[in-house]
Amino acid sequence: MRILIANDDGIDALGIQTLALNLATDYEVLVVAPDRNRSGASNSLTLTRPLQPTKVSENSYRVDGTPTDCVNLALSGVIAGQVDLVVSGINHGANLGDDVIYSGTVAAAMEARHLGRPALAVSLVGDTYFETAAKVVQQLIEDSSRLTLAPGILLNINVPDVPYEQLKGVQVTRLGYRHRAQEAISAQHPKGLPSFWIGALSEPHDASPGTDFHAVEEGYVSITPIHTDMTCHEARKPLEDWVVSLTL
Repeated sequence: MRILIANDDGIDALGIQTLALNLATDYEVLVVAPDRNRSGASNSLTLTRPLQPTKVSENSYRVDGTPTDCVNLALSGVIAGQVDLVVSGINHGANLGDDVIYSGTVAAAMEARHLGRPALAVSLVGDTYFETAAKVVQQLIEDSSRLTLAPGILLNINVPDVPYEQLKGVQVTRLGYRHRAQEAISAQHPKGLPSFWIGALSEPHDASPGTDFHAVEEGYVSITPIHTDMTCHEARKPLEDWVVSLTL
């Protein structure tokens, strides 16, 4: 099996390096990742300039673009040959609930699904036990032959930041969601120009049993199947009833 690994923390991040090192013991691994931290890049593509992939070492490339750029270039044949699976991560920090809207890690996996490859997005809910997350990924890949998913679905995986032996198991979850984001924070600019940091993420608003937030808090690996259909199907009927009365 040939596995493409990407991320949004950059090619030098400990998470992606740990994942690549672990998977390379059993699989052929290709790393294609941004040349710097691109956290929060979501599904953005670079369309205003050409991209320049640079070979770092055998089967390892850095790209001066977004996580989605990396996967797009690799799977379009610019860099990679045949790829059987795409793993995005290991992200430094959680991608839980509505984090997935902004996450470059999830976006890289989503681009892989758009291009017809099975994909995992993997995040460590912390910044210490990357080996734990890598072992979880290895185990999931080993058992993946018994899993059948519909096209267009990717798995968003969040791993508690604990030693592997302390994991309580795995739970299949739904996305929770957070309170509204905190307000932007004023930053001091040396020339006195108005400058601001984007506000920090808020605490969970829905972390009830069954959510990814709850599973991780209880010590379980969370696996959430996600896809790109953002239609609110429950709202269609009342909306249809409303538009019938409109006169345009």
